[in-house]
Amino acid sequence: MVTLAIVGAGSRGTSYARHAVESGGARVVAVADPVESRRARHPGATPYADWRELAALPRQADAVIIATQDADHVEPAVRFAELGYDILLEKPMAVSEDDCRAIVAAAERSDAIFAVCHVLRYTPYTRALKALLDAGRIGEIVSIQHLEPVGWWHQAHSYVRGNWRRSDESTFMLLAKSCHDLDWLVHLTGRQVTKVSSFGGLQHFRPEHRPEGAADRCLDCAVEDACPYSAKRIYLPLAGKEAWPLNVVTDDVSERGVLEALRTGPYGRCVYACDNDVVDHQVVNLEFEGGITVAFTMTAFTPAAHRQTRIFGTRGSIEGDGDRLTVTDFLTGGTDTIDTRPTGDATAGGGHGGGDEALVAAFLTAVRTRDRAPILSSPSESLHSHLIAWAAERSRLRGEIVDVTPGAVSPSAEASPR
Repeated sequence: MVTLAIVGAGSRGTSYARHAVESGGARVVAVADPVESRRARHPGATPYADWRELAALPRQADAVIIATQDADHVEPAVRFAELGYDILLEKPMAVSEDDCRAIVAAAERSDAIFAVCHVLRYTPYTRALKALLDAGRIGEIVSIQHLEPVGWWHQAHSYVRGNWRRSDESTFMLLAKSCHDLDWLVHLTGRQVTKVSSFGGLQHFRPEHRPEGAADRCLDCAVEDACPYSAKRIYLPLAGKEAWPLNVVTDDVSERGVLEALRTGPYGRCVYACDNDVVDHQVVNLEFEGGITVAFTMTAFTPAAHRQTRIFGTRGSIEGDGDRLTVTDFLTGGTDTIDTRPTGDATAGGGHGGGDEALVAAFLTAVRTRDRAPILSSPSESLHSHLIAWAAERSRLRGEIVDVTPGAVSPSAEASPR
C-alpha cells in the first residue's frame, strides 16, 4: 500500500488521489490546501493549511501529488524532492524555464520516482497508435497534422473566466493547455524538435465583440439566451452534481449554491467583460530531427472533443479521432480500423480518455517496485516539451523561427495579450 500526500486538493489533485485510492493500491495520509472544504475531501488524512507545514516534518508519505496552481509548483516540488518523496507533478511543471530546470535538477539529485502528468501518453488510444508506428505499419513518418479542439465552453470556463485566463497570473495558453500535445507529438515521433514557428492571438473574447445590451454578468443579461458562452447555460444543468467543471465554480453544487456563485464569483461574468488575455487560437509548426514536420492547431471554437490527428508515412497513413485509428496501406490500398474504446471522454471530467487513471496506476507501480519503466517520460523529456512551448510563444510574439537544438539561444518569451 503506497501512502500519499496531496499538495493542492483542487480538481486535479483530488482526481488523481481518487484514482489512486480506488485502485486499492494507495491511501491518502496527508493533504495540504489553504481551503478547508478541499482538505475535507480527504477524510482520515492529516490536514495542513499550508504545504510548508507538511514539509517541515520528516517524510510523512511515500509519495506526494503536487497539483497547486501552476506558478506555485516549483517550491514544493524542489522541497519534497529534497525530503525524499516520490513525486507526481501536475503539468505544466512550472511557469518559467528556470523553474522547470530547477525541478528537474532536484528530481535527478534525489533519485526520486518523478512523473509529470502528461496524461495523453497513457491513454489506450495512444498506446495503440504508438504500437502501430513502432511496428512500421506506415513506414517512416514524414509529416503530421494535429488538432486540439479545446471546446467553446471549456475555453470560456478555464481560459476566459477561470484560473488560466491571464498569462501574468498563470502562464500563456500553449504552456497551460497544450504542453500535453507538444509532449505527445515528441512521444509519437521518438524525436526531438529542432525548429518552431507559431501564429495566433486573442480573436474573439474581447470587449469590442460584446453584444449590444449585454450585462457584466450572465444572470443580469437581457441577451443571455442567445449567447453560447452563457454561464447559466454551461453550469446550471450540472446543479446537484459533484462534477467538473462545476466543482471548480463552487463547493455548494445545489442550484442555490450555483446561482450564488454565478452572481458573485468569477464564473458568472460575461466573457466579453473579463480580464483575460491568453490566446483563443494558435497554430504551431514544428520541425523534428530527421526532417519530420508537424502542423499543430489549438482552437477554442470547437466542441470539447478528443484530439484529431493525421500521420503521413512512406508506406501508409493513419487517421485518428481519439477513439478509432484508421490505417491505410499504400501497398494494398486497403484500410484497417482499430477501435481503442477509451474510458471516459477527452475532458478532465472524463479522465482524459483513460489517461488519468493509467498515469496514476503507472506511478503507483513505479513507487512500489522502484522500477521507472512504467513512467513514460523522463524529467529531461518533460523539460524538452516545455521548452517547445516557450519557443512557440517567442515565435508568436516576435515573428521569429526559433531554434531549440541544444546550445541554441534560450527560447524564453514574455506573454502578451495579443
